[in-house]
Amino acid sequence: MQFLYPAFLWGLLAAAIPVLIHLFNFRRVKRVYFTNVSFLKQINTTTSSFRRLKHWLIMAARILALVCLALAFAQPFIPASQTTGVSRDGITSIYLDNSLSMQNLVDNRRLLDVAATKVEELLGNFPNAPTLQLVTNAFGAEEHALQGSQKLRDRLASVDFAPAGRSLESVYRRQQQLASAHSTGKNQLFWFSDFQKSTTGDLQKLVPDSSTQLFLVPVQGTATQNVFVDTLWLNTPFIREMQSNVVTVRLRNSGTRPVENLGVKLLLDETQVATQIVSIPAENYVQTTFNFTVRGKGFKRGRITFEDSPVLFDNDYYFVLNAAPRINVVQVYGQKSGNFVENVFANDSLFQQQNFSVSNVDVGKFQAANVIVLEGVDRVEGSLLTELQRFIQGGGSLVIVPPTRVSDGSWLNGLGIQNVASIQGQPSLPTYLAEPSRQNPFFSDIFDETTRKEQLTMPTASAVWSWQAVGDKLLSFKSGEPFLTSSKSGNGHVYVLAAPLEATYGDFAQHALFLPVLYKIAALSVRQEPIAYSFESKDLVLDVTGSPKNAVYQLRKDKLELIPVQRMIGTRMHLELPQSSQSSTPLESGYYELRLNNQLVRLLALNHGHEESRMQVYTPDELRAIFKNRKNVQVFDNVTRTDVATAYKEQHVGKDLWKWFIIAALGFLLTEIALVRWMKG
Repeated sequence: MQFLYPAFLWGLLAAAIPVLIHLFNFRRVKRVYFTNVSFLKQINTTTSSFRRLKHWLIMAARILALVCLALAFAQPFIPASQTTGVSRDGITSIYLDNSLSMQNLVDNRRLLDVAATKVEELLGNFPNAPTLQLVTNAFGAEEHALQGSQKLRDRLASVDFAPAGRSLESVYRRQQQLASAHSTGKNQLFWFSDFQKSTTGDLQKLVPDSSTQLFLVPVQGTATQNVFVDTLWLNTPFIREMQSNVVTVRLRNSGTRPVENLGVKLLLDETQVATQIVSIPAENYVQTTFNFTVRGKGFKRGRITFEDSPVLFDNDYYFVLNAAPRINVVQVYGQKSGNFVENVFANDSLFQQQNFSVSNVDVGKFQAANVIVLEGVDRVEGSLLTELQRFIQGGGSLVIVPPTRVSDGSWLNGLGIQNVASIQGQPSLPTYLAEPSRQNPFFSDIFDETTRKEQLTMPTASAVWSWQAVGDKLLSFKSGEPFLTSSKSGNGHVYVLAAPLEATYGDFAQHALFLPVLYKIAALSVRQEPIAYSFESKDLVLDVTGSPKNAVYQLRKDKLELIPVQRMIGTRMHLELPQSSQSSTPLESGYYELRLNNQLVRLLALNHGHEESRMQVYTPDELRAIFKNRKNVQVFDNVTRTDVATAYKEQHVGKDLWKWFIIAALGFLLTEIALVRWMKG
């Protein structure tokens, strides 16, 4: 046994006071004589012996009470069983995991509330210590300072869930920064967390410094179920107004118990438009589809929502639909073979078409175009060739339809088409094309289930030139020679046809395959941007064609405004959002307006990643196995089954005995009172 304040042991001298009182009792005894004293002497002898015993017991009770009181003030304790405790020159840093996964329940209490209670109990071991730190996932400025236990208790009451997930390596670096700046002794770090496998990082690489004692305190519940939206995509390339559209949702259950009959709703502009009932096996996923129609053009706020407890933060998934975007088609013609191309795009409000003769073309229209159809042009050179190259490099799609007589196709080398050779003489008789591969992604939504197994009557064509097919051979003659190819060039594509559209060279322009092929080329020409983004994405790439030079875009959500890091590459803007693991003010999921000069440019939907939704955690035994060779790392059992504050104090501080001495002192005082009151003789 040792004493925290041994100077109080001088108080043991007070034990002499009862002894002096009993030894120097100066009360005089008055004698009374009676005629017959034999009987009185016998009584007097008996009474004196009893009184003497009573006095000795009272004196002993008083002495023991004073001794226990003096020992209590000296604060005796049994030294800690371990010698890895910290010095008085070190700091104590406590990490409280307030990530979204701490919404899980144990004994009908949120894990965050349980952890906060345990932290408060632990602070009782440091009543007067000024070198304490409380770290949460917010990584705020006030967390990078030393405070007292009472200040930390006040902060515990205001800790709420933060959407930012932190790896334990980043938490360790944060705590070590403060330790290196303020500490000259041995430090101790506490981590109160559920130790979620998807967010903790690689624990094998975590090597605590030898001057640091690390305590891992798991706060874990039973992850029976948690459903979240894994993936969401549109089944069609465009959202068409007043037509049936389909969105597919993949729902995943990361819990250990299957989910039965979960109601999933699709909302557009906060109006429910579709619902599905799904059942999801444990640690598995299901896919379901929603059919819907939209009214009016422009951006539509979409949301998938369901009710799933106890983890609630991922019950909503936000996305944005852009109803009926316009596809700009520019046709440049030399020898025009009728109005085949014009008729395809002019009959649908989805397309905006402009036609120019090659001798009078406005190349300024190329910047806003998605598709350029070059039909019947014998040769392209000069500024027109330069602008076409720039158009393709910027991500546009160029469709080349040859003229009836090809004199020189060398100009196609500048567009990535090599070894072009014209076929001289009269055109040969048109021959049938070979059936395309129906597994080719280009034809994925051209052939439906009813025609996939049927033999297709193919169109006929007669080639006027040949070239080296580099890229994807979409259609070909039965001889294997290419008829329609798609070549990647820069960020765009170049589509080349082997024959003109005139009837003399085949019936491709009148065939049923002509329209869906041109539609698919137009659909692929649109730079398909995601309908939803994740905060964990390093880079958001947006098409801002026509943006002024040196423009500065803002993101706005309700009262929140921020200017993200942004840079322009061509007509594409790259936005760098604050990462949830790097920002001191993490962003919330929802809809964000991209604005320029206070004008709405587009609407974005941002969601948090799936890491927090995966409920698998490291058990205490798994943590011990990972850190088994690290003497300065201690892993506690789940706090729902152990008293961390008491266990830590007994192991690293020692066991206090002063309470027992206070109780003993009170017991001896009560004994004295009992002797005085009830021991009569």
